[in-house]
Amino acid sequence: DQPRVLLCAGATKDMGKMLGGEEEKDPDAQKKEEERQEALRQQEEERKAKHARMEAEREKVRQQIRDKYGLKKKEEKEAEEKAALEQPCEGSLTRPKKAIPAGCGDEDEEEEESILDTVLKYLPGPLQDMFKK
Repeated sequence: DQPRVLLCAGATKDMGKMLGGEEEKDPDAQKKEEERQEALRQQEEERKAKHARMEAEREKVRQQIRDKYGLKKKEEKEAEEKAALEQPCEGSLTRPKKAIPAGCGDEDEEEEESILDTVLKYLPGPLQDMFKK
């Protein structure tokens, strides 16, 4: 019979809390919570330090591979490509528009007229007169 009494006593205590009765305040609850938070922060710092060490080891291995095969980092490769694009080449096929000399492709009408004049020179006289009108 005694175990039943203990079970009921424990259950009654919890039931009182559930029904909105006053909770027993633990005087060390705040201190325990602060310790728990500090432990969590410390674990997180240790985890970050561990990952930083692992990444440093990986980077060391990557650098050894780059050195062995003469490869470059992605950032270095992008920087070189960007510099190559900014620096115009002497014999480049693509050049800025303002670098095109005057008279090269700007006046389409004049070129058409000169072609027409050239064709007219080779036509017989009566046909030349027809086209000139």
